[in-house]
Amino acid sequence: MLRLIGTNDRLSAVAIAPLENQPWYVLFVQPQSAFLAPIEAQTRTALLLSLVIASVVTLVALLLVQSLTKPILSLTKRVAQFKSENLNYRVPIESKDEVGNLADTFNKMIERLQDYTESLEQKNAALLSAEAQLRDSESRLSKLLEAMPVGVFVTDSQGQPYYVNRIGQQLLGKGVVPADTIEKLVAVYQIYIAGTQQNYNLEIFTIPKLLRGESANADNIEIRRPDRVIPIEAWGTPIFDDRGKIAYTIIAFQDISERRTIEADREKFTEELSQLNRDLKKALDAQLQLTHAYGRFVPHQFLDLLGYESIVDVKLGDRVQKTMSVLFADIRDFTSLSERMTPHENFKFINHYLMRTEPCITANNGFIDKYIGDGIMALFDGIADDAVKAGIAILENLAEYNLTREERGYGPIEIGIGINTGSLMLGTVGGENRMDGTAIGDAVNLASRLEGLTKNYGVPLLISHHTFSSLTVPGNYQIRPIDRVKVKGKSELVTVYEVFDADPPEVRSAKSATKAVFEKAWMLYRNGDFDEAAKLFEDCLSQNSVDKVAAIYLDRCRQQD
Repeated sequence: MLRLIGTNDRLSAVAIAPLENQPWYVLFVQPQSAFLAPIEAQTRTALLLSLVIASVVTLVALLLVQSLTKPILSLTKRVAQFKSENLNYRVPIESKDEVGNLADTFNKMIERLQDYTESLEQKNAALLSAEAQLRDSESRLSKLLEAMPVGVFVTDSQGQPYYVNRIGQQLLGKGVVPADTIEKLVAVYQIYIAGTQQNYNLEIFTIPKLLRGESANADNIEIRRPDRVIPIEAWGTPIFDDRGKIAYTIIAFQDISERRTIEADREKFTEELSQLNRDLKKALDAQLQLTHAYGRFVPHQFLDLLGYESIVDVKLGDRVQKTMSVLFADIRDFTSLSERMTPHENFKFINHYLMRTEPCITANNGFIDKYIGDGIMALFDGIADDAVKAGIAILENLAEYNLTREERGYGPIEIGIGINTGSLMLGTVGGENRMDGTAIGDAVNLASRLEGLTKNYGVPLLISHHTFSSLTVPGNYQIRPIDRVKVKGKSELVTVYEVFDADPPEVRSAKSATKAVFEKAWMLYRNGDFDEAAKLFEDCLSQNSVDKVAAIYLDRCRQQD
């Protein structure tokens, strides 16, 4: 651009171009205004377009801002409502863009918050109800503890006093008093070991032990009050929470003054009673000794049969009729034995023999009615088997005794036993100053006669058919008939049986083997067939040469010829 002279200082556009093959230049000049007019027109058009575009953009921006701020303002309004605890409103979701997502997220947050709030309200209501129930329970518990007739002392998990009921305060003289240590607690409440000046060691009982989870009890405690001393019995137990931890310890205690007084009175009464018992025992022992002494003269079974408990109740003439078994036992040839002994030796010998005989009788439910010199008379109130078993036992015991005598150089003892069963009269006889118990009757007389017949037949044990027929199972014994005798003053004959269970084994076996032959021979003899009977008795003797009864009957048969 150049400013040319004569153009009113206006700028002009100049273009210079050389002519081909000529030394000339072509100069083109155009004023600035002509040159710039199209440009200025375009500029104006561009500016106008820019203005229009700016207006449109501004309008669009305003519309866009309005569309963006409207949901945000709505969301802000909902947030304001949320802040006012109006949780039932929801932000409307009008688009699916970020604002819509934000509204949806906010709505979900409000829903969760509403659920949480409702749950919290329910929990608060439940908590309030539980607190009310707890207060009610505590009230009832407090009333219960206050109404209890014993003292109640409660500590917390650290052993500090927590609660003392009314009775406890009356006994302790004070309520809850904090104490740093157990020793101070003992000193505060003046707790002592009963009967001493030593403070009670609570390490042994109550709080420390309870805090270890153990129960405890004691009755050697005293509470020392200025005006009195109170003996105490206490029971303690720990109280655990839901986690198994110790929450409290509770100690129940009561005044046992009345019990101590009662115990002292009881001990005194017991001692007096013990002394009375000792005195009574002495009297009873003396009575028992007297009764035992009487019993050695009058058997207790004799008193029982008469219906008395003590000998002092028995009167002269008391009697009772009973069916019993009577056993007579007597030492054979005692006279010849006694002639070789001094009186002292005689008594010693008889007592030694009788001491071995008596247990055989008592062991089989019998008792000795009387001693007759070297003989005895025993009674059996039970079954006839008792008497037979006693007779067998006496003979077996005697066999053992004879072995001892032979070892000492003494000869054997032989005895005869007769047993009968029947009705007899048991009672007391005598005079004003002397009476004795006895049994009388034909049953007694027959038993005595059977004992005498043992000498005639050379056998140790005979029983009557009354006893034989009264046996529970006669086959349990070795028995054979040997005679029929007439009871004195009676017309009937009584069959006599030999019981040979106590014979030496070889003799018992031989008698058992010949029993059938012997019984047949005996029946033939009773029927008068002496010749046939003699043959059978000879057969018995050929098998058992020591059968004295068979020998006697054989001799009788021969005397009949």
